[in-house]
Amino acid sequence: MHIQSIPMWVGSSNNYAYLVSDDETKDAVIIDPANPPEVTPVLSSVAKSLNLTAIVNTHHHWDHAGGNKKILESLPSPIPIIGGKDCEGVTKTPAHKSHFKIGKNIDVTALHTPCHTQDSICWFMEDKTSNERVVFTGDTLFIGGCGKFFEGTGEEMEKALNVVLAALPDDTKVFPGHEYTKSNVKFLKAVAADSQAVQALDSFANSNQQTQGKFTIKQEKEHNVFMRTNTDEMRKVTGETEPSKVMAKLREMKNAS
Repeated sequence: MHIQSIPMWVGSSNNYAYLVSDDETKDAVIIDPANPPEVTPVLSSVAKSLNLTAIVNTHHHWDHAGGNKKILESLPSPIPIIGGKDCEGVTKTPAHKSHFKIGKNIDVTALHTPCHTQDSICWFMEDKTSNERVVFTGDTLFIGGCGKFFEGTGEEMEKALNVVLAALPDDTKVFPGHEYTKSNVKFLKAVAADSQAVQALDSFANSNQQTQGKFTIKQEKEHNVFMRTNTDEMRKVTGETEPSKVMAKLREMKNAS
């Protein structure tokens, strides 16, 4: 599996699109190609070496799915748009835990994680040849944080992070939709300053502009307070006891920070 990160709107919303390809067959998909002026040159540069088979979206917000139609217009022939039902031009919405393949070796699983938007889908991918495991989380899970609950509740985000994503193999690398790590670390330090895992993330973020694919689900469970809602520490910080209420309170605190 080869993953090419495509930073978009650097210095403002700091989005990522991702080009994912099967090393053997050279079949590929493009994830959240929201800004065609920054994505199309990349696709053009690999047009002869890769076979683009689909556009894949994590959710319908314009800064993730808003470039779908223009990307299609730039291609020599139509390809499917796979994502939630509200994504621009979507042609296929997979069921929760349904599968498709990229080329011969990459198995893709759709994980429905409604909260940030009701059509949010995280994409778990496993390369059967290299045993690499990755998950593209859009605006559901960030490195050290999570997305705002624009269309959902603390209960829904609790399920998304701590039931659905937490069940993935520990070595699964996380590729989020934005580079928000430095901002997230500021909040983590405010609520979990003594955590060695938070201190390690802080050190990495201070010396690296990009953090996508550098941390695993296991590490998120260690430094990301939104994946630690069932700990005494977070219950004390929030004054809540039920994990979903801890989640909601943490999000409220992050919004105000």
